[in-house]
Amino acid sequence: MIVPGVYLIWMAMAALVTALLVFVSAPPLTLQIISFVFLSLIFAFSAKRFLGRSPIISSDPMLNRKGERLAGEIGTVTQPIEHGSGRVKLGDSEWLARGVDMAAGERVRVKGTEGAILLVEPLNLLVDEGSTVVPDAKGRPSRD
Repeated sequence: MIVPGVYLIWMAMAALVTALLVFVSAPPLTLQIISFVFLSLIFAFSAKRFLGRSPIISSDPMLNRKGERLAGEIGTVTQPIEHGSGRVKLGDSEWLARGVDMAAGERVRVKGTEGAILLVEPLNLLVDEGSTVVPDAKGRPSRD
């Protein structure tokens, strides 16, 4: 996906070439306008064709997908999940959540998203006899 304003760089290049043309030969105004329009179209469609064949690959494909980036994160139920829906606090924001019924204050893990709604599951940790497992700040188990 290309950001909305990227086409302006091709118009700027057309303006520079037109300015160079005016500096060299001083054509009439109508020819300047025509050359600018045609050069803008040529540069824009050439760039579209070039970028279509060799797209720019992001180093972080989920950069603008906040919900998907939250998969695996640990949160706290702020509004009880009743009849499959409630609210969960992750970091400094609250999200609508779907999952099994849980009381407020329980810890949950995000297993996915459905639009802007988080799909959560209860955070169940296995405990060995004689030791307790407490989640750290990121929700990973650590032994006491």
